[in-house]
Amino acid sequence: MSTTVSTPDADETCAYCGSRIFEHDPICVRDCEESCGSPAYFCNYACLAAHVDEENLTAGNACEWSPEE
Repeated sequence: MSTTVSTPDADETCAYCGSRIFEHDPICVRDCEESCGSPAYFCNYACLAAHVDEENLTAGNACEWSPEE
């Protein structure tokens, strides 16, 4: 699997809130399970976390842990 790394445009906006990412602490996220589509940019971890929660992206993907195991 190969991925090309590039710097987003200076005016790139957050996929969640629409703010310019470089006015904050930007994060790039790419789903490499399905042909490594275009990256999504978030202006900070709070927007990324809110996006994950709203889209229910962890449902069925997280490991389950039990103290009995």
